[in-house]
Amino acid sequence: MADKKRRRAEMGEENDEVSARNDQSRAALAFKKRLKPDGVILASIQEFSEAAQGEKPETRTLADLNLPHACREVIDLDGGAVEHEIEKTILQVARSILAGNGFGFSVPARSNTNQLYVPELDRIVLKDKSSFRQFANVSSVRKTSITTRILQLVHQLCMKQIHVTKRDLFYTDVKLFQDQGQSDGVLDDVSCMLGCTRSSLNVVASEKGVVVGRLIFSDNGDRIDCTKMGVGGKAIPPNIDRVGDMESDALFILLVEKDAAFMRLAEDRFYNRFPCVIITAKGQPDVATRLFLKKMKTELKLPVLALVDSDPYGLKILSVYMCGSKNMSYDSSNLTTPDIKWLGIRPSDLDKYHIPEQCRLPMTDQDIKTGKDLLEEDFVKKNPGWVNELNLMVKTKHKAEIQALSSFGFQYLSEVYLPLKLQQRDWI
Repeated sequence: MADKKRRRAEMGEENDEVSARNDQSRAALAFKKRLKPDGVILASIQEFSEAAQGEKPETRTLADLNLPHACREVIDLDGGAVEHEIEKTILQVARSILAGNGFGFSVPARSNTNQLYVPELDRIVLKDKSSFRQFANVSSVRKTSITTRILQLVHQLCMKQIHVTKRDLFYTDVKLFQDQGQSDGVLDDVSCMLGCTRSSLNVVASEKGVVVGRLIFSDNGDRIDCTKMGVGGKAIPPNIDRVGDMESDALFILLVEKDAAFMRLAEDRFYNRFPCVIITAKGQPDVATRLFLKKMKTELKLPVLALVDSDPYGLKILSVYMCGSKNMSYDSSNLTTPDIKWLGIRPSDLDKYHIPEQCRLPMTDQDIKTGKDLLEEDFVKKNPGWVNELNLMVKTKHKAEIQALSSFGFQYLSEVYLPLKLQQRDWI
């Protein structure tokens, strides 16, 4: 008797699963039927792209604004200029010692309290406040030593006119640095001290971001056609200075958070059906990818659409591309790409596209806190669409990854979801 009840229960569960799969298939088919011919969608995107190209870019700088605080920004310097700035810094240290003030450096403060969001420029900048990093102080003696060593190494690199990775730099003095986070942090301090971009120091990060699609550019003299880079795409060069001569017949740039979604779109040749350039940093954006995106946006004058996870961290990643990170706010003028449109996956999409319950994840307490913290940020408050989506996310306590769309089929992202989004111009 018990066996019969168990079999009936199992059959009921199987029937429920079959019914759920049938519902998903019907939902997917219903959305696919809404798609218009590709020619109609392309005409709409063409109109959007031409309008974006006709917009005048923001040309104001911090110097043009009457801000209540003095702010600090850096510029690109060549190797000779960086050498000169380092030598000036060491001379200042020598004068400090001779004046009886001790051995130390005046280092710009990069803490959260020293950051300022400028709505006119839609980016985060660094206020001009410094502290004295002194050798004769137990709490700062190590950091002062690391700063001195980094200055010495960067001076050598500029003299020899060579580039190294941040990892290479760390391994020049492992016992002093102890952890790469220590050398990386001081490298940013040095960049800010000298008033130059981090790439001017001839220290780059390892290759991380990739690009594929309707883009041709030169990399140190070699011509690269990104339509012939396969599923993996072309690695974005860590030294953006050697990138030039960009050409494209794309209608837009598609910024993708995850490597998995990038590979899906690359394998499906989405960029041939809807002419575009697809780029990803495979998660948290690195400097090279941010610089490359800014360069494409500036030179090609194409609109940028973003595809990120429907969670607070996806929006934080998007905000780093748009407004900059607090860690590198001193270089936000070079690293930020304004006016990126949030295409998906948005919290409102979960119900709109009937994302199955089993593909939605409950938000943790930390997720909810991060979402609420984002709602307090000025760059979020500026965009009512972002506020509405974040409020919905925090209220429903649900999040979802881009891969949740695979529940309707592995190619649903490229064949239905994105085409429908483009057709409806459903972005904010």
